[in-house]
Amino acid sequence: MRILFAGTPPTAADALRRLHERLAGSDRHLVGVLTRPDAPLGRKRVLTPSPVAAVAEELGLPVVKAARVDDDVRAWLADLDLDVAAVVAYGALVPTGALDLPRHGWINLHFSLLPAYRGAAPAQRAIIDGLTTTGASVFALRAGLDTGPVYGTVTARIGPADTAATLLQSLTASGTDLLADVLVGLEAGTARASEQAGEVTLAPKLTLEDGRLDWSAPAAALDARSRGVTPEPGAWTTLAGQRVKLGPVRVTDEDVPALAPGVVAGRGGDVLVGAGDGAVVLSTVQPAGRTPMPAADWWRGAQHGEELRFG
Repeated sequence: MRILFAGTPPTAADALRRLHERLAGSDRHLVGVLTRPDAPLGRKRVLTPSPVAAVAEELGLPVVKAARVDDDVRAWLADLDLDVAAVVAYGALVPTGALDLPRHGWINLHFSLLPAYRGAAPAQRAIIDGLTTTGASVFALRAGLDTGPVYGTVTARIGPADTAATLLQSLTASGTDLLADVLVGLEAGTARASEQAGEVTLAPKLTLEDGRLDWSAPAAALDARSRGVTPEPGAWTTLAGQRVKLGPVRVTDEDVPALAPGVVAGRGGDVLVGAGDGAVVLSTVQPAGRTPMPAADWWRGAQHGEELRFG
């Protein structure tokens, strides 16, 4: 079985490595990797290969870097004589003219229980929305956004301390195992896909504004949002007109004096911020131009002559 892998970010790189391990010693082979082009990173904007490109090079797999599946990419895919293409967060839609190039089409690992949370940020949005259960789906690519029939799903619990990073790590492991099982089923002719059923919800890519904490919101909502945007784009607020980055906050389980929304106060070893109801505890604080620090260290160095209030 000749398999293409298409993906770009760290999550997809983890999936590529795990899939490569699962296929080792079998007659199912990764014969090519498709990923997005090198991108400028860091303050110096150095062109850097995608995480998937880096893992593919390490594994000795041939790589094509392309922002979209154009005529040149389609020609390369045709030459590979593919049985199937496996996608994990490639970052671009596959045009209809390329969908039928592999014998078994393209299958996609998506980090939600479809049709819920179609889009680029399903795990992140599930946390932000306060869900306690989510999952991953392997489905057949069709025209449209995450609309194809589903071969299988796995479910996962969202813990009270889970961030987008930890949840995606868990879903990548179980989801890639499901992806490998579907590949085996496709080869054997036993894989069956069912059309999606249920309410469709969308999970668009997170923006910087999604990370801004509105202190008038309930404490539980602030907790969930801060975890859902960690590590990217990150939770943030403002202080004296300057943007301040925050690590995940958590609802305090202590009986504390009432604080107005956004007002910061020290209580014992904790640093609290008032919410729409109750308060949250800060974990880390990163003022503009500085490195992240424990909230208690930041608080000790803050000016306490007047009330501190986050915007």
